[in-house]
Amino acid sequence: MSDAIHTRALRKVFPAIAAKRKRGAPPPPPSNGIVALDSLDLDVREGEFFGLLGPNGAGKTTTIGILTTRVNATSGEAVVAGANVTTQPADVRLRIGVVPQRPNPDRGLSVVENLIFHASYFGVARTEATRRADALLERLGIADKRDAKVDALSGGQQQRLMIARALSHEPRVIFLDEPTVGLDPQARLALWDILRELHAQGRTIVMTTHYMEEADQLCDRLAIVDQGKLLALDTPSRLKEQAPGDTLIELTFDGDAEAVAIAAQSIAGVSRAEAKGAVLRIFSAHAGEVLSPIIAAGEASGRNVCDIHVSGPSLETLFITLTGRKLV
Repeated sequence: MSDAIHTRALRKVFPAIAAKRKRGAPPPPPSNGIVALDSLDLDVREGEFFGLLGPNGAGKTTTIGILTTRVNATSGEAVVAGANVTTQPADVRLRIGVVPQRPNPDRGLSVVENLIFHASYFGVARTEATRRADALLERLGIADKRDAKVDALSGGQQQRLMIARALSHEPRVIFLDEPTVGLDPQARLALWDILRELHAQGRTIVMTTHYMEEADQLCDRLAIVDQGKLLALDTPSRLKEQAPGDTLIELTFDGDAEAVAIAAQSIAGVSRAEAKGAVLRIFSAHAGEVLSPIIAAGEASGRNVCDIHVSGPSLETLFITLTGRKLV
């Protein structure tokens, strides 16, 4: 199976923003900038539903930006649908469709006009663009909004319009950047059905998300990224098999939990304990047995528990194991 996307050693460094300094103060030490991507290698197969999973600031949107030619890579190589993003950006844009994180239609146009004008940018004749627009609106369930202004659409309907717009020139690869952010649960599930249908048609889809369930339900393979680095890459089921077998117990205290973490390491049944501010994360195969001693250790350290969350092996526990922090 051929690759729809191929990247090697992809790197992006954004210039550091210079802070204002008082008159007469010495200049700050030189900065090498902010590393958003650090030697990212990815191969996405033709017809694959591929997910980039990571928290905000992990490098997901930067990756999409480079692959869609909106962001220039500092170094490395990226090929999308057979075209190099650096040397053949116009060819890349002809072969991709992009659904942005927040809908950005032309609000001065009607729904169908948005699709027709977008298709015209890609050389599609008006008659054909109109035919495609009507077919897409019907397929996506918003044909009744054909002649309405964009402001008459709900958030979920606007996101459907963005998908229709991305498909209007019949691209080979579709990019979706956090497509369900801000949608209510019903709209999110409806959008999942649309994405499954597009995938069933053989489309190559690349989606960024920080929703574990979304990634697990939709994607053939997942790349977990954080701080610009690729941490893991496999199918959702195989990634879950890599999750630690222990249960994760997350306790939030009313103050710094470092002393509690040190005490918890000596409690029988605790395989790992780590603190980050007021949050203490415990891994244990015997969650019910260790919980009471941990709470007692907190009280002995002058800390009271404000919240407790327990979760079994999952993509989330794998992510926490790899990064030391939660996804959101």
